[in-house]
Amino acid sequence: MHHPTSPASPATPTDLDADRAHGRLGSLTVVDVRSPAEYASGHVPGALNVPLDRLAQAVPALREAAARGELLVVCQSGNRSAAARTQLAAQGVPALNLTGGTSAWAARGHSLDRPAGAPAKPVWAMDRQVRLTAGSLVLIGLALGLLVHPAFQLLAAGIAGGLVFSALTDTCGMAAMLGRLPHNRTTTCGLPLDATLERLRRG
Repeated sequence: MHHPTSPASPATPTDLDADRAHGRLGSLTVVDVRSPAEYASGHVPGALNVPLDRLAQAVPALREAAARGELLVVCQSGNRSAAARTQLAAQGVPALNLTGGTSAWAARGHSLDRPAGAPAKPVWAMDRQVRLTAGSLVLIGLALGLLVHPAFQLLAAGIAGGLVFSALTDTCGMAAMLGRLPHNRTTTCGLPLDATLERLRRG
């Protein structure tokens, strides 16, 4: 005897666009996973800065925050925050990702906050730094391969291979390395990570 199947329940959304996020901002805990310097250059109002390479350290505090209400993770374009959401999900911490990141947020006309004392000249977004670094290394490798020794062309090949690997795995080792440079780590404003984690715990 045939029994009708019940309709499948809708999947839990994992992304939130800028307009919907703006409308729900008061009920969300917003976590910006960019570097401190990127965060200082302009962030979603109320966002707390937990750089992606420090996310593992922040998991217990983020778990406590998620138990009180929804988390929204944010970056510049939505790629790093999507990676952060995946990492958190693997630890049993649910989170939403801001589609298009702060770029989409600003493009929709929503304001960005800048901490007091933020540098007048904002640091480049990480994806722009990666493109500059990768492109420069490829050009240097090709030039040295032509002018000095063909073996230097392996540098260009290595960078190209790294970019392909980055696309296939949705990770970026170069971004992680660049994020540790002083101009990305050091700011004269914003909370230290320990203070940020305490705010996440307390709500």
